[in-house]
Amino acid sequence: MLVGHYAVALAAKSVEPKVDLGTLVLAAMSPDLAWGLFMILGIEHVRFTLEMGAGNYFHATNIALSHSLLMNTIWAALLAGAYGFRKHYLRGALFVFMASLSHWPLDVISHRQDMPLTPGVTKYYGFGLWTSIPATLILEGGLWLSAIILYTRNTHAKNQLGNYVFWSGVAVLSLLWWSNIAGPPPRNLRIARVASLAIFSISVAWAYWVNRLRPRDPIPTQGE
Repeated sequence: MLVGHYAVALAAKSVEPKVDLGTLVLAAMSPDLAWGLFMILGIEHVRFTLEMGAGNYFHATNIALSHSLLMNTIWAALLAGAYGFRKHYLRGALFVFMASLSHWPLDVISHRQDMPLTPGVTKYYGFGLWTSIPATLILEGGLWLSAIILYTRNTHAKNQLGNYVFWSGVAVLSLLWWSNIAGPPPRNLRIARVASLAIFSISVAWAYWVNRLRPRDPIPTQGE
């Protein structure tokens, strides 16, 4: 998935306003950030074929260190632990953990059978949602749209910049998502590795910026 992971962060922010949106996006995208880094370092590997759409052209040959269930759980625990140590807020740490851990089941839904449970295990899982564009638009697109609506109903922009930054980011992520599910494979795998890490990193910075520009609306007390 792509926008499905960002949807988790937006929804979590709507429910738990004390946790920064940037932190939730960092958590939700942590396996992909690790994957981008490990790809650049040559630790993990994928290959591309000539089909259209990542559900068809993307073939993961070794992503267990970043995307296995065991490692996803470890990354989630490390992030939650770091957040809890810094913020001393147990509920917030739990949301960080859940946002990060959500990455594995969402990728199992969207990937073909290339999602491992642990490094070194040869059994893989995946339902292949991304091989069907209509199904992806309905399921992942519906999740994305619902999270955007929930987030915008529970936050407000301080000024026009807040609206511009948020909606520009939503538009860019949506276009990248469409390119992934329906477009051709990248022409250069080496450039794709760097571009992926850069895009994911920029999206985290975008989310931290949005958090400052769109504060959470106060929760009304009883009788209001």
